[in-house]
Amino acid sequence: MTAAPDRPVAVVTGGTRGIGLAIVRDLAATHHVVVGGRSADAVDRVASVLPSGSGLVADLGDCSPGGSLDRALNEIVKRLDRVDVLVHSAGVLRSGTVAQSPASDWLESMTVNVVAVAMVTRALLPALRRSRGLVLAVNSGSGLVSGASSGAYCASKFALRALTDALREEERSHGVRVTSLHPGRVDTDMQHELVEFEGADYDADAYLDVESVVQAARFAMHAPAGASVDMLSVRPRGWRERQP
Repeated sequence: MTAAPDRPVAVVTGGTRGIGLAIVRDLAATHHVVVGGRSADAVDRVASVLPSGSGLVADLGDCSPGGSLDRALNEIVKRLDRVDVLVHSAGVLRSGTVAQSPASDWLESMTVNVVAVAMVTRALLPALRRSRGLVLAVNSGSGLVSGASSGAYCASKFALRALTDALREEERSHGVRVTSLHPGRVDTDMQHELVEFEGADYDADAYLDVESVVQAARFAMHAPAGASVDMLSVRPRGWRERQP
């Protein structure tokens, strides 16, 4: 399906689960949503039930010339004349100390969490400039403060923050706004994986609900035309007291 001409267009990577899926559903009432994901079946399940939706299927870990992401982007730029919102929600979490983590964890973290973001953004910048759109990168609290046993993940999120900072300054003159959104721990599948790695008991009440992150994203998207929400940090209430 091509983009509906009477709707603004949103592209959401990682749109088949977690925060990305919640943002897709929130945008669906007002936007034509391009749902990004690695699995064609998962993408189709989400996009097919939207009022106006289509898919972007790609392996963000394959950023090589002519690779999975390159091919998908070549196709999508032919379909979209404008992009009003680009949400980067896809990401990987690789846990482990520096002493334990293999090179593959570092390479995958940087490729998916940083390089792929740059490639997708670069491909869609002409369409974003035409609409004077918004790029929203779902970063992490780990993009502000690093901790033990998460060096590869934190390094990639710090790098993502540097990327969005640079992009924001480069695109001001083109009217493209760039928001870096830093949620604390959120009740998602990724959080379950992290808690399992840590060997702790899972308590959903200790984490942000996904809707809180969606509301923060909505705040950036609905900022007045003359304003830019450069960065948002969202934490569970009382989060410091719950840290080990």
